[in-house]
Amino acid sequence: MVQKIISPEDAISLIRDGDTVAISGFVGIGTPEELIIALEKRFLETGHPRDLTLVFAAAPGDGGDRGVNRLAHEGLVKRAVGGHWSLVPKLSAMAVENKIEAYNLPLGCVSQLFRVIAGGKPGLRTKVGLRTFVDPRISGGKISESATEDLVHLDTIRGQEWLFYKAFPIDVCLLRGTTADANGNVTSEREALELDVTSIAMAAHNSDGVVIVQVERVALNGSLPPKNVLIPGALVDCVVRSKPENHHQTFGTPYEHAFSGEMRVPLEELPVMPLDERKIMARRAVMELPIGGVVNLGIGIPEGVAKVAAEEGLLDQVTLSAEAGTIGGMPQGGLDFGASLNPDAIIATNTQFDFYDGGGLDMACLGMAQADKYGNVNVSKFGKRLAGAGGFINISQNASRLILTGSFTAGGLQVAVEDGKLRIVQEGKVRKFVDQVEHITFSGDFARETGQPVLYVTERCVFSVGVNGMELIEVAPGIDVENDILEHMDFMPYISNVRPMDARIFREEMMGIKQARTEMPMDQRISLDREQGRLIINLRSLKLTSRLEILQIKQRIEEVCESFNEPVEMMAFYDGFEIKESLQDEYTDMISSIDKRLYKSLVHYTRDPFIRLKFGAELRKRQV
Repeated sequence: MVQKIISPEDAISLIRDGDTVAISGFVGIGTPEELIIALEKRFLETGHPRDLTLVFAAAPGDGGDRGVNRLAHEGLVKRAVGGHWSLVPKLSAMAVENKIEAYNLPLGCVSQLFRVIAGGKPGLRTKVGLRTFVDPRISGGKISESATEDLVHLDTIRGQEWLFYKAFPIDVCLLRGTTADANGNVTSEREALELDVTSIAMAAHNSDGVVIVQVERVALNGSLPPKNVLIPGALVDCVVRSKPENHHQTFGTPYEHAFSGEMRVPLEELPVMPLDERKIMARRAVMELPIGGVVNLGIGIPEGVAKVAAEEGLLDQVTLSAEAGTIGGMPQGGLDFGASLNPDAIIATNTQFDFYDGGGLDMACLGMAQADKYGNVNVSKFGKRLAGAGGFINISQNASRLILTGSFTAGGLQVAVEDGKLRIVQEGKVRKFVDQVEHITFSGDFARETGQPVLYVTERCVFSVGVNGMELIEVAPGIDVENDILEHMDFMPYISNVRPMDARIFREEMMGIKQARTEMPMDQRISLDREQGRLIINLRSLKLTSRLEILQIKQRIEEVCESFNEPVEMMAFYDGFEIKESLQDEYTDMISSIDKRLYKSLVHYTRDPFIRLKFGAELRKRQV
């Protein structure tokens, strides 16, 4: 085998004018900085290569000068297709100024396109992006006027609408790993993420393109464990050994052992967030975390959800994830976004999006920059500032429940928490609840049609979206609805039954959510929505150990239902529920005895397959 270890200059010389170049990286994780520096240097010295098409899923940049920001030179880039643009502002400025042909496609779809291209398929068919700016009936993901080619098409198959994302060949890819041997086999043991490096390498190789990989060290041939090889040498054309300063684990952290899984760190030693507007919103979102569920946390304010969940001791009750590929642990923010402390697993990004798109998320908590009267949300474009959708569209459209968080106003907002009440010290200059958003990154109408529950959480109030549009449902203590909320909105929300936000949110001490879930009294676990005629039975985290507790459940159900004077729809939730084996028959008999007498329909819900199997069989025996 010819040795594949070469200089960055020799590697970059393989890129020709007009090539389509795919670049790995999620913020700074997996970003091949050494190769990007060499590419910029060659262009500035020779004027070549020029007219490149850049393809990236998550913006490989730091919001300043590093990453793909280095390639923002007129003549070097002709077209860019990216999922997230916020951290490559120099390139995004060229996009909005129409200096390049620019497209913003959902991060997950770009990620999955690499695999589609590798497999020689014509494109990706998905519902992700319908009714958003990516839908060709709106803009088809085109950002600049010069972007005229249609990369997204609308299809109707058996009466259902689908979007088709067109595949294209990859001429060159710039990737990153940890260790390579002389034959080009590459591992990623010190990387915080796998990203899509395997799929991108296959896509370029199968497009008769060139695969270039940056690593931090070189090993002897045959010394790399085959199961650790993420990019096989058969796909790799050349390997570049990077300078240490151009191969930090993230753009925020040179190396953290707990990101790559080499060791775990005690999370209880992490600093506690101060009680400000960010923590208020994070605390309100944490109250929605589903026991035993899988949750995605976005960038920005949702990052605080992980911190509050750790503070409240909830990380053993819920699985937090990030779209880059981490499952479990504590997702990070800032320039470490995408990494996770103490992850349970790190998988490929496109595989993570398969899980998300297929409905695997029990909840998502994402940022909210701008919302309108229809429940639409914009996080992607504001005037001349292009942030890009990132994974927002994939995640928001497919999560079972969605929490959108953002301050009520922007641009100088200052708040204070005093004696358990919120006071607006200085109002922000920019209204975020507008009549109509500039860019539809999330469609409120689409959520209503699919029945997706959505909450819009701010520091001073909470909205939901329903048949009446945006509805005000919660207000913080100390906040005046007229002066502090309605006065600063461009539209009038529907107002019917407004309740106060939980008082625990506005106290310095811990909220005690974990303890409250296990010790919740029965009158709070069993309640009736009289407007809907629906009985809600919350048995989450309940440990049923005595006949007396079964009797209490039965008596509370009868008390609530008999006051309604007609049969109700019943929904019972069992996540985290445990029952003493000797009580199982008695409990199921109790359910059976009140079923036909009090309910017109019933649903017992849990993510635990053993509870489903056990109770399902016992209920069927009793014809329930």
